[in-house]
Amino acid sequence: MSGTGDEAAVLTRVEGGLGRIELNKPKAINALSADMVTIMADALQQWKDDPAVTAVLVTGRGDRGLCAGGDIKAIHRAIVEGTSDAVDFWADEYRMNHAISQYPKPYIAVMDGITMGGGVGISVHGSHRIVTETSKVGMPETGIGLFPDVGGTYALARIPHPGVGQHLALTGQPIGPGDAIRYGLADTFVPRDSIDDLAAALAAGGDVDEIIARFAAQPPASQLEADEDWIAACYTGDTAAEVVAALRAHADEAARAAGDLIATKSPLSVSVTFEMIRTAGDMSLADVLERDFRAGSEISAQPDLREGIRAQVIDKDRNPQWSPASLDEVDPALVTAVLSTPQNRKVFA
Repeated sequence: MSGTGDEAAVLTRVEGGLGRIELNKPKAINALSADMVTIMADALQQWKDDPAVTAVLVTGRGDRGLCAGGDIKAIHRAIVEGTSDAVDFWADEYRMNHAISQYPKPYIAVMDGITMGGGVGISVHGSHRIVTETSKVGMPETGIGLFPDVGGTYALARIPHPGVGQHLALTGQPIGPGDAIRYGLADTFVPRDSIDDLAAALAAGGDVDEIIARFAAQPPASQLEADEDWIAACYTGDTAAEVVAALRAHADEAARAAGDLIATKSPLSVSVTFEMIRTAGDMSLADVLERDFRAGSEISAQPDLREGIRAQVIDKDRNPQWSPASLDEVDPALVTAVLSTPQNRKVFA
């Protein structure tokens, strides 16, 4: 077990042949901090070549969720104080996200409860993604002036249903277990009250796929499937502004609500995210993560990330003053600069 007893932010141990990683900040819905990323990455590296460990299971303590995302208060503090802590965190986090995608042993993530932002990064790239009846999976970053990072655009761009990846990315709306499976962000539904038994069975050893199948159940129905027609029709524009206009003009009330919702998000973040989703489908995960790092470094120099975090989690007035203030005011050259300005450092040397 890593750290000092139950106060450790991440608990690691080996049970039978199973490497256990438990995020242990339940009051913060296990939001990822720099030290948590280090503990996770070190454990994964240690177990990678250890023949005694045949699989890895990642869970979150508490009943609220696997992981609500990164520690955005720490990111805000780094921006305000002008330190490199935010970009250092992103570099380490993105390297870990890629290592998860390449892990040579079964990597099983239980996406119970809230699994958003950085929580998606430690789960969706794994080989076995499990959801429960409480799962809420999403990338809400446009609401704080960021974008779906941790390789989120890589996964969202690969959703085969037209427009759905853009819809989830721009609105930031979370989806439940049925939709997570339908759209390729999860693999298997296991009822929450079976997770402890599943963990015990995995520790006892055997074929991981067969063990998970024993505990699997029929997932709840998709909630978003009924909206796929208007999503496919509206998310065809060449710009985010055109998409919002199409949504607001659509006959379906849900489409109009989506357009209004996107209009409340950071216009710069929405514009950057729109371009990221449009292009991520032709990129490798490593290239997407490298672009995430580049874009994060650039967008953190703009006012919206600082303002968005302030409004959502510092002052909690829920009234961010975005700059630029509307999608029509976003300069395409600024979007290009955020996405492509070279950095002095890289995630992958």
